[in-house]
Formats: sequence, structure tokens, C-alpha cells
Amino acid sequence: MKSQLFAKKRHEDLMAQAAASTLKRSLGVFELTMLGIGAIIGTGIFVLTGVAAVGTHEALGAGPALTISFMVTGFACALAALCYAEFAAMVPISGSAYTYSYYSFGELMAWVIGWDLALEYAVGNIAVAIGWSGYFGRFLEGFGIHLPGAISAATGTDMVQIPSGQWVALTEGVKTEFATVWQAFPHVTAIINLPALIITLLVTILLVIGIKESARVNATLVVVKLCLIVLFLAFGLPHFNPHVYWEPFAPNGWKGIMTGAALVFFAYVGFDAVSTTAEEAKNPQRDLPRGMIYSLLICTVLYIIVAGVLTGMVPLSVLGNEKPVVAALSAVGENNVAFIIAMGVTFTMPTVLLVMQLGQIRILYSMSRDGLIGKNFSKVHERFRTPAYGTILVGLVVAVFAATVNIGTAAELTNIGTLFAFVLVAIGVFLLRRSAPDMPRKFRVPAYQFVCGGCVIICLYLMASLPWLTWVRFFVWMGIGFIIYFTYSKNHSKVREELNSRPS
Repeated sequence: MKSQLFAKKRHEDLMAQAAASTLKRSLGVFELTMLGIGAIIGTGIFVLTGVAAVGTHEALGAGPALTISFMVTGFACALAALCYAEFAAMVPISGSAYTYSYYSFGELMAWVIGWDLALEYAVGNIAVAIGWSGYFGRFLEGFGIHLPGAISAATGTDMVQIPSGQWVALTEGVKTEFATVWQAFPHVTAIINLPALIITLLVTILLVIGIKESARVNATLVVVKLCLIVLFLAFGLPHFNPHVYWEPFAPNGWKGIMTGAALVFFAYVGFDAVSTTAEEAKNPQRDLPRGMIYSLLICTVLYIIVAGVLTGMVPLSVLGNEKPVVAALSAVGENNVAFIIAMGVTFTMPTVLLVMQLGQIRILYSMSRDGLIGKNFSKVHERFRTPAYGTILVGLVVAVFAATVNIGTAAELTNIGTLFAFVLVAIGVFLLRRSAPDMPRKFRVPAYQFVCGGCVIICLYLMASLPWLTWVRFFVWMGIGFIIYFTYSKNHSKVREELNSRPS
């Protein structure tokens, strides 16, 4: 029983599986790098910077020291990216950390990480859709259109219509401080976040149509997104006043910095998603490592610069919302630029949704092919050559939750799932260097003892910095996963079938 629970995939079987894939190979290093940038640049800069700087009701904020938070997180991700790159070059097959864990630790741990990745990508997409909804509302306001409060926020959110006609979420702090003022304005309790639901469904349709088409759309929108960052810096720098807004620089000390780092870790999961496209890359053993590392380096530099300017141009209280960049520009009188950026984010942030949902579906595709979940998830559409069934089902689930939950909960759950995946991948690389040192590796992690050990230590520290309630939700999710594994997955595992059929 124990040997079957930890049954591993053989390297020759994985290579044969990759060679027999029916997915369309159409992605080069440029498309892979753009996919990574498309996922990384978006929610981290345009949404979570405000939450991480100000904090939530469950966690302290980093304040202006958010720049250090991004440095810490970027360093941790660089270590993780090197580990992912070695695995991707050695085992060029869909599934990301799920497949790597199957190869390194065996089936039970592979299931654990696959179920964990489902949390990372699906819940991450929920947070992105919610953030997009906030910018979409600001974009419509530029045309004098104000979405009704009942259909523009998570279910149960108390929405207040301010004099401009805009509906805003009324937080507990505002209720306490301005109770008598806010009571004079119209109130409504949100029923559904309709924009978040609609954008998720549109991205789902695009992914069903095809990976190459999706990559082309992504590359175009990434260029626009980079232009938006340049625009923000051009108009934000003149208002940059660190002598006023960077005092104190770290209001909550090192604890606030590390909590901020844990919160914005969500922003870096894009390079992880790149590794899930191994069976659709033209030359995965060469291009996947390059795509992951290039995208991570570019985005880390941009994150640090934007976080520094953003926290140095307005008080932190302005940033505590789902659209901090637009809020900051509006606060300093740059309303026209704020509108342009809101419009740009409205059209470009769906690239994050696209890549995150792509990664989720490819992991489910791999798990289904191994028999651990229903076989429909690995069926490829005859015309589009994409896993259409899984794409549609995941899209519907994400859309429903994006329309009903709040962004803080979604981001924190995504982060703990991502960090856990990074830990297992780093341990896997370390163990395989010891157990199979002569195995062909087209990319090798330099100083692997330091890289793998550093990745594990930093990621565990960041996990410990997350709110305790996030841990509770994480363990509940993993508990559900174990129930599914022992009642269904282990009885349908193809790897276990092959193990039982081999001569003893």
C-alpha cells in the first residue's frame, strides 16, 4: 500500500507521454516570455500594491517599505524560477509542479501539489477578476456611467453612493470614523459582481478557441500594459515626495514588510504558469527556462519602481482599495491620466486571467490523463485542439466565485498555495540532484544547495507571515483534497495500474 501511494513516474514514460501529446506546439521563447509578463504584470502593480502597503483587517501593511517587500519576494521567486527551469528542461511536459512532484516524490505528494495548484490558479483568477471589475467601473465613470452598487461588488458588501454618483465599498474603518456623514448617502448591499463574472466567461471562450490565438492576444496587450506603466511613472514622478510620504518608511517594522511580501507574492505566479505550457512549446527544454527567467527579471524591476513612486506620491490611506494606481493619480489631480490608465487596465488585465486560467486547465489536463480526476478533463477538442471541457468548467467555477467573494481573501489563499508549490519544487530539485546526478539536464541550477535551501527557507517564512485564517482555509481545502484522493483518485490511478501490472 505504501509503495503504491508513493509510486513515481519514470523519466522514459514522461518523455514518451510528451512525445505523444496531441496539443498544438506553437509557442517560442518570445511568446512564453510574454505569457509570463502578461500574468505577472497586472494585479500585482495595479491592484495589490495598495492592499499590501496599507494592510487588511487581518494583516499589517508594509507602508512605503513595500519596495523592500517586492525585493524579498522577487529574490524568493528568482530562486524558485531557477528550480522550475531545471525541472522544465528535464521533464518537458504539462503539469508544472504537479508533474515534477509525481516524478520526485510519488503519487500522493503529486496529488497534494496538484490540488494545491488548483487553489493557486483558480482562486488567483478570482482575485484578478475582482480587481479588473474595480478598474472597469472607474473606466465607465469617465463616460458618466455609474454601475449600480448592487451588481458591482462581492455579495454582502455595503455599497455607498458618493456625491459624484460613484458607488464605493464602505469598510468598517470608514463606518466608524464617518458614520454620520455616510448615513446621509444612498446605501445598498451588493448582490453580485457582474463585471467580474462576464470578463471571466469571455476569457474562457478565448481559451477554448486556441492557445496560439490566446498567445497573440496576450502579446499585444502586454505591450499596451508596459506603456501604461511608463505613463504612470511619467505623471507620477513629478508628485513624488518621499520626505512627506515615506515618513515613517516602515510603520510596522520588519513584520509589516514580510507580511506585505507574503501578500504581493500573488503577483509573481506568472512564471509558474509558463511551465504548464510545456507540451505547447516548440522547444520546451530550451525555451521554457528562458521564458520564465526573462519574464521574472523584467517584472521584478518594474514592480520595485512602481511601488516606490506610488507610496511616495500620496498618503497610504488613498491606496487602500482595488485600484490604487488610479486612486493615487486622481488624488494628485491627474484625472485624465487616471482615466487613460483605468481604460488601459480594463483592456489589458484580462491577460492575467488568460494565463492563470491556462495554467489551471493544463494542470487538470495532466491530472486527468493520469486518472486522478475525471477523464473529460483530458479530452482535446477535435477542431481547436484544446482541452475544451476543462476550460469551460473551470471558467464557470471561477466566474461564479469572482462574482461573490472579496479580493483580500482570494489573494491570501492564492499566495499560500503558490508558496507551498515552490517549497516542494525546490526540495524535488535537491533530492534528484542527489539520487539521479547523471540524468540529462539541459539547464542546471547553479549552486543548487544554496538555491534550493534558500527558496525553501524564504517561502516557509513568507507562509508563516500570512494571517492565521488563511492557514485555516488552506487546511480545510487540503482536507477536502485528501477525501477526494482516497475515495476516487487512488482507485483510478493509471500509474498504480501500471505498477500492479508489472512482473514482480
